[in-house]
Amino acid sequence: MRFGKTLRESIYPPWKDEYIDYSKLKSMLREDMRDDEDVPWTEDDENRFCDEIFNVQLEKVAQFQDNMVSSLKERAETAFDKLKDMAPSEEKPKSDITTARLKELKGELDTITNEVKELKKYSSANYTGFLKIAKKHDRKRGDRYKVRPMMRVSLAERGFNSEQAYSPLLTKLSLMYYAINQNLDEGEQYQPLDLNLENQQEVHNGERYTAHKFWIHLDNLLEVKTAILRHLPALVYTQQAGKEPDGNEDPKITSLYFDNSKFQLYGRKVDRQVDASSLRLRWYGKLDSKSDIVLEQKIVHENGLSEEKKFHIKDKYIKQFIDGEYNMEKTVQKMERQGQTTEAIDSFKTTVEEIQDFIVKAKFEPVMRANYTRTAFQKPSDDRVRISIDTNIAFIREDTLDRDRPCRDPVEWHRRDIDNGNMSYPFKNINQSEVSRFPYALLEIKLKEEDGRKQPRWIEDLMVSHLVHAAPRFSKFVHGVASLFEDYVNSLPLWLSDLETDIRKDPQMAHDAEEQRKAQQAEDAMVVGSFLGGAAAAKMGSYKPATSSPVGKSYLSERAAREAREARASAPPTTVNRPGEEDVDDGSTRQRGYGTLSSVFPGFSLSRYSRAKRQREQLPKGVTKPEVWLKNAGPLQVEPKVWLANERTFLKWQHICILLGSLAISLYTAAGENFLAECMGIAYVVIAIMAGAWGYGMLRKRRDMIVERSGKDFDNMLGPLAVSAALMLALILNFVFSYRAAFAKMDSELFVNETEATFVGELV
Repeated sequence: MRFGKTLRESIYPPWKDEYIDYSKLKSMLREDMRDDEDVPWTEDDENRFCDEIFNVQLEKVAQFQDNMVSSLKERAETAFDKLKDMAPSEEKPKSDITTARLKELKGELDTITNEVKELKKYSSANYTGFLKIAKKHDRKRGDRYKVRPMMRVSLAERGFNSEQAYSPLLTKLSLMYYAINQNLDEGEQYQPLDLNLENQQEVHNGERYTAHKFWIHLDNLLEVKTAILRHLPALVYTQQAGKEPDGNEDPKITSLYFDNSKFQLYGRKVDRQVDASSLRLRWYGKLDSKSDIVLEQKIVHENGLSEEKKFHIKDKYIKQFIDGEYNMEKTVQKMERQGQTTEAIDSFKTTVEEIQDFIVKAKFEPVMRANYTRTAFQKPSDDRVRISIDTNIAFIREDTLDRDRPCRDPVEWHRRDIDNGNMSYPFKNINQSEVSRFPYALLEIKLKEEDGRKQPRWIEDLMVSHLVHAAPRFSKFVHGVASLFEDYVNSLPLWLSDLETDIRKDPQMAHDAEEQRKAQQAEDAMVVGSFLGGAAAAKMGSYKPATSSPVGKSYLSERAAREAREARASAPPTTVNRPGEEDVDDGSTRQRGYGTLSSVFPGFSLSRYSRAKRQREQLPKGVTKPEVWLKNAGPLQVEPKVWLANERTFLKWQHICILLGSLAISLYTAAGENFLAECMGIAYVVIAIMAGAWGYGMLRKRRDMIVERSGKDFDNMLGPLAVSAALMLALILNFVFSYRAAFAKMDSELFVNETEATFVGELV
């Protein structure tokens, strides 16, 4: 289907005048003229086309999208304010909330939601249209000027076809739907719309997982890996089964994706249609190493859950299976010989029949392969947290769409030039128009859903950090098809525009933006919780901003501080002061700097305000002040290397003491009647005694610190500086005194020589 027809069919009638005028732009390119009728393309033609596409069409579409987004946000805020007014209170009990008002508000939300969906389709259609017409220009009129790179940058700067702008709006709508549906008394339970764009649920072996996907800039890749390694070990799989740790290299994985000439699977997946599927063959390592090949079908159901069907197959049977000539009979016979249960055999037969019927009916065949290196992180025998990082991602055409020059031999199921030639990333030996390299690494976090169990805090910190860029709906299959078969498809995925931007973020700005987002979500959830009442309010309205975040001055923190002040005013004035510390007057609150020790461990702050705040802390009723720190509880367990390190430092000091003492005694003994040498010998003896005393004193002090489990620093620069200064001073004085004595001796000898010369002259 040509894109012009697709665009006409996707137009939303109320907005028909706001779409890209694709026909006009094509006529300006003289697309319908034959080559022999075509007139030369001049500078004026180029200027008129660029002015029309950038200054007229792009501005029109961008302005309309911005206005619609602002309008939808305002309407959502108005609906949210109505929901606030309906929230029960002491003056207005919950029974006063009429069903009619709730249904009316629900109707408004339905209208907003439908327009959000239409706006998403509007953005996607125009985004694809601009890229298509720019590509037509570069192909037909791009001898001197290429406008497609400029168009991609312009679309990225305006946020076209990006889901990030819709996420806050959809989250608020989802909360309002949840509150209304919980209060409507209807015969049939109405489920709120699944508007959560931040994650995707999957089902593996009957277990539910929540999958989170992110892009990682290569500059941040090492930092992300080290952050994960602090909590999860890295698993390196064998190339054969991918099940047992072996070797030192991460495995190379190849996924061979299926589709037909109409790209039916791609279109259903991009448009998020019900039961959208993807089909692939996957193996580890090189194909000639007899890898274990798995045929997988992944289905995304209407409720957002994804399900996988898969089975193992040998490479010599793949072509026959795709053509419908082989039904895995040998595998079934092997299962029967092994004595497997009838249920397992029937389940295997059902899976094979469903996948084969799915392939044969729609005439699916391999069209694209994805090759990447995977690093996996997971605790052995613990699948609650599974993390993988894919790097060196490359997408390669595997189709036979062009019968004259097919990328793959039609009688084969894979490209033998790649697999037999042992090609690897970056695949420089094939036609570069058939390969697309993904510029980032892909991070995927899968968390098992368990009742009453929260996801680890370090996972949350990683997912909202500046090191990663959220890409919740990213798909290798969709991205590979969109980048390699742009001429064959009429819709493009949401994330393509993000590839033209720098996904690296400033740490402080990313932290502040996330805190603002959490605060806004908490305020919205608090309204919904108060509307529902009971335990829901306490559950939904829990949020504590970070100490170093400016969100600490938001409505939530101010209200919490006000309630705390009122509670202290009504309670008896009791303070907890530590012995030896004097009271400090209240000071103004100081905002800790981002990344400082006090921002990570607030209790470690040494400021006067922080000490005063700790002094004024009140303990709850029934809680007594502990007499022993928690770190000091339990038996003392010190590693031997700690004691040996302390003794080793002491022995170094004694070595210095003995060396200086030997030098001092030798100097004093050889002095004879030289008073200066005697003084310097005594000075060196004193310095040697100082070094020995300091070493022994530090040995005892550090031993006590180890026993007391002190958190203070073990280093002390005072002793080494004092000994070094004294030794340097002694050496300088020794040099000065020796210098003066030498010159005095020279003057005396000169005077004696002059006297002798005078006496001899008189005799002569």
